[in-house]
Amino acid sequence: MPSEPVLAGLPDDAAHDIDGQISVLTELGWPAIELRTIDKVAIADITDEQFSSVSAALSESGLRVICFASRIGGWTRPITSAFRDDLDELEVLAKRARLLGTRYVRIRSYPNDGLAEYSWRAHAIARVGALADRAERHGVTLLHENSVGWAGTKAERMLDLLDEVGSPALKLLFDTGNGVVHGYDGYDLLTDIVGHVEHVHVKDADPNGYTVPGEGAARLMECVELLKANGYDGAWSLEPRLAVAPHEGGGPTEDAVARFLTAGKAMTGLFR
Repeated sequence: MPSEPVLAGLPDDAAHDIDGQISVLTELGWPAIELRTIDKVAIADITDEQFSSVSAALSESGLRVICFASRIGGWTRPITSAFRDDLDELEVLAKRARLLGTRYVRIRSYPNDGLAEYSWRAHAIARVGALADRAERHGVTLLHENSVGWAGTKAERMLDLLDEVGSPALKLLFDTGNGVVHGYDGYDLLTDIVGHVEHVHVKDADPNGYTVPGEGAARLMECVELLKANGYDGAWSLEPRLAVAPHEGGGPTEDAVARFLTAGKAMTGLFR
């Protein structure tokens, strides 16, 4: 008999503070949380005192942490940005991952900033390789998302990145809705990378924007079935984006909790 899917979420789509984030997942009855920001501050940038408070709140709630959604290689870190920022962030997150009992850190592969194609590729692979070396030493696994960056939207580049880096500390994160947003068919991409997917973000979208899971054009359930058929047994982490776009500097709207719960209940229905 198949096991119940592990449903989780990035609840800073719903609330800034950790109590609000815990509350929305608790209301859904889900067992796990993915951390990105607390009080609009990246999880790597909160103080040790704040982190201790977050850790205590999570322990009391019973939620387990499945991943840190970092800024490494992402929207604000193009290929020409200071690599030291990413190395420093990984050091902090690796330490905090051990304290919270998780091993996953989401990364991307660096938006271009005027480099020639061959140079962009070489620098992105070199940076991710150096990060993977450190991650392996720290006992954490980097999860490269199909988002911005050199290997963000093309399966052949993702596979090239995995081959060139050649580290057990580098796997893939598949976001079900990013294909619609970035202009490619996510399901078609998934068919090429499915054996390397270690973590999944669940969202849906259509040409007009993000939608409730199952109501968009992301072929969400086709992606879910393909992953299951290939033995995926990791968590499914909701990132609805219905009321917030963190990389754009915004915060949850007044109806963010209600929208997150609507998306979460729809996702629960689809999975169960």
